[in-house]
Amino acid sequence: MLRTLMVAFVALAVMPAGVQAAAPEAEQYDVVVYGGTSGGVAAAVQAARMDRSVVLIEPTKRLGGLSSGGLGQTDIGNKQAIGGISREFYQRIRKYYENPKAWKWQKPEEYRSRGQSFTESGEDTLWTFEPSAALQVFNDMVREHKIPVVYGERLDLRPGVGVKMDGTRITAIVMESGRTFRGRMFIDATYEGDLLAKAGVSYTVGREANAQYDETLSGVQTGQARYHQLQRGISPYVDPNDPKSGLLPGIDPNGPGEEFSGDHRVQAYNFRMCLTDHPDNQIPFHKPEGYNELDYELLLRNFEAGEKRIPWSNGPMPNRKTDVNNNFGFSTDFIGQNYDYPEGDYQTRQEIVERHRHYQQGLMWTLANHPRVPEHVREVISKWGMCKDEFVEGNGWQEQLYIREARRMVSDYVMTQHNCQGRITAEDSVGLAAYTMDSHHTQRYVTADGDVQNEGDVQVGGFPPYPISYRSIVPKRDECSNLLVPVCLSASHMAFGSIRMEPVFMVLGQSAATAAVLAIDDNVVAQDVDYAKLRDRLVEDKQRLEVVYKHDVSKLPGVVIDDSKAEREGPWMASRTVGEFVGNGYLHDDDMHKGESVIRFRAVAKEAGKHEIRVSYTANPNRAASVPVVVETPSEKIEAKIDQRKTPPHDKMWITVGSATLEAGQAVTVTISNAGTKGHVIADAVQLLPVK
Repeated sequence: MLRTLMVAFVALAVMPAGVQAAAPEAEQYDVVVYGGTSGGVAAAVQAARMDRSVVLIEPTKRLGGLSSGGLGQTDIGNKQAIGGISREFYQRIRKYYENPKAWKWQKPEEYRSRGQSFTESGEDTLWTFEPSAALQVFNDMVREHKIPVVYGERLDLRPGVGVKMDGTRITAIVMESGRTFRGRMFIDATYEGDLLAKAGVSYTVGREANAQYDETLSGVQTGQARYHQLQRGISPYVDPNDPKSGLLPGIDPNGPGEEFSGDHRVQAYNFRMCLTDHPDNQIPFHKPEGYNELDYELLLRNFEAGEKRIPWSNGPMPNRKTDVNNNFGFSTDFIGQNYDYPEGDYQTRQEIVERHRHYQQGLMWTLANHPRVPEHVREVISKWGMCKDEFVEGNGWQEQLYIREARRMVSDYVMTQHNCQGRITAEDSVGLAAYTMDSHHTQRYVTADGDVQNEGDVQVGGFPPYPISYRSIVPKRDECSNLLVPVCLSASHMAFGSIRMEPVFMVLGQSAATAAVLAIDDNVVAQDVDYAKLRDRLVEDKQRLEVVYKHDVSKLPGVVIDDSKAEREGPWMASRTVGEFVGNGYLHDDDMHKGESVIRFRAVAKEAGKHEIRVSYTANPNRAASVPVVVETPSEKIEAKIDQRKTPPHDKMWITVGSATLEAGQAVTVTISNAGTKGHVIADAVQLLPVK
């Protein structure tokens, strides 16, 4: 009967957005997925592939969340970490663009010549795409599996109404319209976590104090706020010379708070704008009704204080379109204006969304037209506009706000900074995360010197992919026993900053659905799913639960110390964009903060004899030509300079910087810094190679 009911609702998957068929008083499914984000789509597809009835409920009129909502420049982290339905999505994107009809505004070779496709030779995936392409792929996936999709239905948020419980089990969820969905297992795949909250599951909002999980990067982080920062010396006051005139808009009078303490602040949201420079497909930026120049006074003062860069990250997408994201001190992030979003009612959230859109529309008009904006910035920005053929209902503007973080579940296992950096390893992996621990700014505040600065941005990477615990997507046993949470999972603020990437949400959505079906098959609660059985099925379905590196440290000759095991000082950025590298990737200094970035590798000889000392880096024309390297052996100190523009001579990976005769157990220390350099400085690995 359940399969028959599912087929009865197949038509909903292909109906126009917002059109609903007549429904029975209560609809029954094996798996109910609330939230048609990318993770929700993956969950529904997996449940259908395991031959269980499933319904996908999306409160808006569009599937895919951020992946079809403008985030086309995929935050990959590490391609090797992405498998299953998640990788299949990007394979389908590749096939979509193999059709010549997909290229309306640009020839494919023109796009590829720009070198921004994130697709390497031999890959069958494509990681950059238009919102409309992602939407078609998601719609195709649910249509092919005959998954009923219910649009425009929102969970009733009134206490005791929206979620019906029998002990620790959810029996049904009720929409604002009264439409009711019963299920054996439920999956909350929303960015907000409304279902988990209304089911009585523990959660948190904001930033934990470092002390809570013995971390170093959560909480208030004025010391880490090096990136996306305002120029120094900018007055925070309406009248620059009169504090009594009041603070400019967006500056928190209560900031920044005690260093490393927890608070209610949420990292900033924005819209990932899809723009075009094609005149036939372009909608010019407009000055929104109610525009207030004072809202952008900090932007203008920032330029006048010396900022010369164009304040955006403009990633090329196919068909002369882009994915635009926040960059530098005053940009598309509406800092400090989203604190009430995670737990707000629908009206509050919609008002916040509209304020963000109004702010961003005004920002783009200002950058393109205001005479106090440098001319070279105006010239670049004014070449772009919204797309006529994307988000047509909103005149090029989408409804999907970039909800970088909202509620986070607190279960029996909390993913933390220690998981990211490999000090703790989850043994019940249901997927891998690989991205840098990344938080955007949370506030603007007045410093002790009387100027204005941003706070909250933290970017710490340089670690390999790490497993995400099954227990982190399952609530505490005594709170809810038939719910899985693949998006608002149990993680600290900084661990969530690494996990919160769209490919990972799809990975976790598939794993959550797999566990849900196994719980039904074995008649157990979510907390008692047999992990061995779950792991076997995930592997069978091509999920990647561990990473095999092209150049695995353990398989290289001699003693190899990767950058993830080195001692670092100052800012380093993780990357894996260029060339042959050891392990997960390499570090670079972003050609900034010269003299501050230092890394030390300590390699201990396993055997006595002469050893060659090598350094690994990836060459590129933008590298530094004279990188200082200091080698300290038990008998001498060797100083060298490396031209990282040139390909390393050994296997295109290694360059020799010295040699030493060592006893077993003796150590060599290699120090690389960016002092006195011009260009990107790379740090990847050090090799102690016995000379035979």
